[in-house]
Amino acid sequence: MRRARSFSLLAGLAATVLAVAACSSPSSTSSSGTTTAGGGTTSAASSSGASGSATTSGGGVGSTAVKVGLAYDIGGRGDQSFNDLAAKALDEAKANGIEIVGELTAGASEPDSAKVDRLNQLVDDGATEIVAVGFAYAGPLGEVAKANPDVNFAIVDDASLASEPNVASLTFAEEQGSYLVGVAAAKKSTTGKVGFIGGVNTPLIQKFQAGFEAGVKATNPNATVTSRYISEPPDFSGFNDPGKGETIATGMYNDGNDVIFAAAGGSGAGVFKAAKAAGKWGIGVDSDQYNISALADVKDSILTSMLKNVDVAVGDFIRSGTNGAPLTGVKVYDLKNDGVGYSTSGGFITDYVADIDAAKQKIISGEVTVPSTVG
Repeated sequence: MRRARSFSLLAGLAATVLAVAACSSPSSTSSSGTTTAGGGTTSAASSSGASGSATTSGGGVGSTAVKVGLAYDIGGRGDQSFNDLAAKALDEAKANGIEIVGELTAGASEPDSAKVDRLNQLVDDGATEIVAVGFAYAGPLGEVAKANPDVNFAIVDDASLASEPNVASLTFAEEQGSYLVGVAAAKKSTTGKVGFIGGVNTPLIQKFQAGFEAGVKATNPNATVTSRYISEPPDFSGFNDPGKGETIATGMYNDGNDVIFAAAGGSGAGVFKAAKAAGKWGIGVDSDQYNISALADVKDSILTSMLKNVDVAVGDFIRSGTNGAPLTGVKVYDLKNDGVGYSTSGGFITDYVADIDAAKQKIISGEVTVPSTVG
């Protein structure tokens, strides 16, 4: 099997890098274009893009045995956010008899060569299906995928590899789900001042910001939205720094913001801690964070969560391999197929559900187009 190697290996440091790497921590059809994939409890839609024809997902090993490897973004399993959702899909696959060959996690501010080595380690371990969680893997995964055409790859949150025949790009309409929690924030706020905290200032996280701000303004044109980021690229520590999240949120609450949406991965825990201390509200992201056991002490400060069903997307990809028809191309998970949404756990937004669902239907029908860029 051919393998992509980082520059350091090509320069003759193969032994050193390999030593470091050794210590590192439904049926679907294939397509090469952009399609809409089934969310919720359904498998990815066919290449025609018709989400209504998706098949109920059940897991289990199909006609083709697969071995799965997963490369997490910073924070890894236990981040209480999108890495944990990918882990959920992995655990479900394992429970259904699919072999998991490895789970590896990215380090903060690591070079692309480390990601190349991590993906190659999963190839060497025998993985036939490899999932990379996060857009930061785009360059490294493209390199490794080209060198290993007999391995199927998926990347979460990136569409730049759409032309690669053995890569599935699992993408989401984050701005749509964020719009809905923006409606909730505007309805709940008594000060007319709400906030947004992003983990790292990237185009992906700006989609959350853009949708949230649009939802707030559509609901209360007189509201103000203050948006802050924990870190700037190439520093990606903002996705796993609860202390900084708490500090920024505390300042924003002190300034009169009474609801803050945290699209910041593991840093969101700090935002919720600040919300509890201030007697105000936080909004979770990716998973229903009210129901995460590690956040039990602050759950009564979590107004709602913007749901991003990474577990469904990763599960779709794994199942497609077991059925001998690996997904390829760009798969979009949005409101139409329940790929994104919002949670009602805790009952804190019960009075506003009708308004939020009305906004959801306007987005689905095309009456409302949610911006995906800030400006």
